[in-house]
Amino acid sequence: MASILIGLFTFVLVIVCVLLVLVILMQRPSANAGMGAALGGGMAEGAFGGEAGNVLTKATVKLTVLYFVISAGLYLGYIYTTGGSSIDKAETPSISALVERKKTEAQKSDAPANAAPASGTQTQQAAPAGGEAKKTGQTSNAPAATSPEKK
Repeated sequence: MASILIGLFTFVLVIVCVLLVLVILMQRPSANAGMGAALGGGMAEGAFGGEAGNVLTKATVKLTVLYFVISAGLYLGYIYTTGGSSIDKAETPSISALVERKKTEAQKSDAPANAAPASGTQTQQAAPAGGEAKKTGQTSNAPAATSPEKK
């Protein structure tokens, strides 16, 4: 039953949209200008009399209010038939949940990096800086410690 009403009100909304466009186009800012002249010239004055501007303005306001009321009603009817909006169904995690998720991801990614190296790999040990490295023939990647110069 609700889907029939939604379909009916959607049709009414389309009709209101077409009428609203026509009423707006029939209005003329001056006597010889506007789209109203293209739609039959003085047709609005012939149909509504000398107060055509007043009648068209009132019709525009009424059709606009009707348009917004029907649109809001259709939205609420759609929410009612689907059981809630899509925003309510989506997961919106809190900041603390996001922080916890990042922590667990970091722990999972750090676990393989902290594991002991395989037995077939060689580890390179840096020799202490100073004269010992020169005696044994080893080279050091670390810069040699220098004493600060005093002036």
